[in-house]
Amino acid sequence: MEPASTIIRRLGGAAIVTRVTGTAYTAPYRWQASRQKGGTDGFIPRKYHSRLLEFAKKNNIRLDAADFLSANGGSSRDDR
Repeated sequence: MEPASTIIRRLGGAAIVTRVTGTAYTAPYRWQASRQKGGTDGFIPRKYHSRLLEFAKKNNIRLDAADFLSANGGSSRDDR
């Protein structure tokens, strides 16, 4: 589910996102699941946004705050 799926992919995958956020390995998968399945309907909890944005900046990955709100995760932009 978007925008979590695009953001997680852009940052290098669930394992990297787990390391950056300090969450359980299941967290990025929950963020991509519907609420009916125990997920967050594609939204990454706000408390992790700054860590992910900082990681993206340090690694020259195109990501900004608006991507966390967008239904398409900013996928219309270059995924670098």
